Amino acid sequence: MAATIRDNRIRGVLAPVLTPFDRDLLPDAKGFVAFSRVLLSLGIGLAPFGTTSEGNSLSVDERIMLLDALAAGGIDMSRVMPGTGTCAITETARLSAHATRLGCGGVLMLPPFYYKGVTDEGLFRAFSDVIQRVGDDALKIYLYHFPRQSQVPLSLPLIERLLKAYPGTVVGIKDSSGDFANMAAMRKAFPGFDVFTGSEAHLLKMMRMGGAGVISANANVNGAAMVELVKRWREPDAEGLQEALTAFRVATQDFPLIAALKALMARATGDQHWRITRPPLVDLTIEAEDAMVKKLERAGFPV
Repeated sequence: MAATIRDNRIRGVLAPVLTPFDRDLLPDAKGFVAFSRVLLSLGIGLAPFGTTSEGNSLSVDERIMLLDALAAGGIDMSRVMPGTGTCAITETARLSAHATRLGCGGVLMLPPFYYKGVTDEGLFRAFSDVIQRVGDDALKIYLYHFPRQSQVPLSLPLIERLLKAYPGTVVGIKDSSGDFANMAAMRKAFPGFDVFTGSEAHLLKMMRMGGAGVISANANVNGAAMVELVKRWREPDAEGLQEALTAFRVATQDFPLIAALKALMARATGDQHWRITRPPLVDLTIEAEDAMVKKLERAGFPV
């Protein structure tokens, strides 16, 4: 199963789409749309403005501009799940409302992440306020649980409360904790709640327990292999497909993720603009790139 829409819900493989920048560090809308088309042609859905997209280095106006560019470029917006979570509930609501009006299949929403040690009550109020400000039954929220990065975890009791208060609006989650037990607990506790793993290393286990799929950084460069596993997870060779996905992830995981993926894109396309990251991130060094390429080649992935 590629990234598809079923029962008005996105399933399968999604990529947090890499954002190309020009030499002035401005988003390249034309390149962004072109790359999005390539991903969709491979059966990969779009999750722009996630962590790998440098989403939190983009202003709300820039994100809206890029969403408008996708829509104007004829992209099927039902296969798009943009990241809309910011530290300000008004900005989160504005971006989420715009995505919903454009027909996006859902929004991927980080909690407000600047203040640490906040309570479930505070987080419930933040998500609730956004939902009420958007005021649109078409809004579909996929929570974004990434405690290592955000330092604001989303607990099972919080999710349960949101599901009871906003059924049909809070519909799923991307779990980037790396804790498969947590993903399994959500699947067991919340039937019908769509759980995406944030790592393809867990993809086969996720499919076997009825999960929705994967939203992975590496889908930008190795997404076709993930789509193949999602299609064939019931077949005898599924374990081998999973081993190959894990090997690719292991070969790249010791390098700065976003810069590494952009370096691979530059090598694949010949377009050196792909190497540009927005500060505070920096481009991958030549030495690090050479080391990564050697690791990939040793793992059986010629670059």
